[in-house]
Amino acid sequence: MRTLFLQAPSFDGFDGGAGSRYQARREIKSFWYPTWLAQPAALVEGSKLIDAPPHQVRLDDITPTAKDYDLAVLHTSVPSFASDVKTAAALKAHNPDIRIGFIGAKVAVEAEKSLRDARGMVDFVARNEFDFTIKEVADGRDWSAIQGLSYVDRDGSIVHNADRPMLEQMDDLPFVTPVYKRDLTIENYFIGYLKHPYISIYTGRGCKSRCTFCLWPQTVGGHRYRTRSVGHVIEEIKYALKAFPQVKEFFFDDDTFTDDRPRAEAIARELGKLGVTWSCNAKANVPYETLKVLKDNGLRLLLVGYESGNQQILHNIKKGMLIEVAERFTRDCHELGIAIHGTFILGLPGETQDTIRQTVEWARKINPHTIQVSLAAPYPGTFLYQQAVENGWLDADNAELVDDHGVQIAPLHYPHLAHEEIFHSVEDFYKRFYFRPKKIGAIVGEMVRSPDMMKRRLREGVEFFHFLRERRGVAG
Repeated sequence: MRTLFLQAPSFDGFDGGAGSRYQARREIKSFWYPTWLAQPAALVEGSKLIDAPPHQVRLDDITPTAKDYDLAVLHTSVPSFASDVKTAAALKAHNPDIRIGFIGAKVAVEAEKSLRDARGMVDFVARNEFDFTIKEVADGRDWSAIQGLSYVDRDGSIVHNADRPMLEQMDDLPFVTPVYKRDLTIENYFIGYLKHPYISIYTGRGCKSRCTFCLWPQTVGGHRYRTRSVGHVIEEIKYALKAFPQVKEFFFDDDTFTDDRPRAEAIARELGKLGVTWSCNAKANVPYETLKVLKDNGLRLLLVGYESGNQQILHNIKKGMLIEVAERFTRDCHELGIAIHGTFILGLPGETQDTIRQTVEWARKINPHTIQVSLAAPYPGTFLYQQAVENGWLDADNAELVDDHGVQIAPLHYPHLAHEEIFHSVEDFYKRFYFRPKKIGAIVGEMVRSPDMMKRRLREGVEFFHFLRERRGVAG
């Protein structure tokens, strides 16, 4: 079947890419690669991938092409679902015969509800790990025989086929970078803490940790870290180096790339031979010896989910991290010259005004190079969502997790802590972390040393203050 893979336009500046931890507008212009769409696209010969948000493609630009396709596969999320259904309706208005399917964590765990809410605009959803499910649909296989598929039958009833087993041989998945080369303009992808242009890929799926809020391991990837072979990863990097000579950094977007330390070290040593600059996600428990191997072989930055500076909250969310271990890890990174982008979440179970202050002070103390502060987002399919519903922490009015402009809201509230208190604490966190002499000096020094960084930080500063003004409008 002639197949279109689509990350649809929605909110202006909305980062809905499947690689992202949560889907929303960012503090500064940021776009992750649509890797979860690119992967099945790589399996379907002759397919086309359109990633509308970073390429500023409007719906009016897409709908006339609907007649050129038999099948459209859209990635969706809780915040963008209603908008994505409207996109599906627009495609069907231009081509009534087109079959439309949705993929993503939202439909993986709410297949029945999603199909009902789409009111005939979506013909099927692919649950859980969906790569080969989509390939079989595109190959024209009878839907009743496709594992992992939920679909609307001819009589309007919803059919759920048996689950598809998790993929064990990860090398069976083709490279995604040829799809990037064919269909994407990589200069349109920005992440504030990564060099530009960058490329991100997965070297494995799943995460051993059990964080109650984390979306992908609980909905699609699972809690076993299933990995590509070292050789398979390195061959893709070699291809990408030739296909994209302008790339300045590679990012491995595995939930926790350092979960398998011997493998991480083996990949690092091969990357070192290639002279590659790279970064990855890590847990704040990697020992000094492994960090040194990674750093000596091209590692520049680690993206680390600290979440909170309060030990009890870390226990509440099953983070599996001790404050003192995280502090030692951070000191080791500073000593080795490994930059850290630290992420924090406000509004997790057990949060109070005191724990928020404690987390802000702890972030200032450990001093990662840059930070991101998010609001606790209870996505369906996560344990946090179940907790929030059972305890009355989540109101129906906040269930979409963003406002009408795609800006993240504070969906959770507690008897002792209101939505508004959690929401306003984000801006205070950013100000107290960045607006201090030591941090300002470090940023200015970085700008002075690099004209490119000077232009970039000035642009990001303008975007950041615009973001804060917009947040105040949301609060008002």
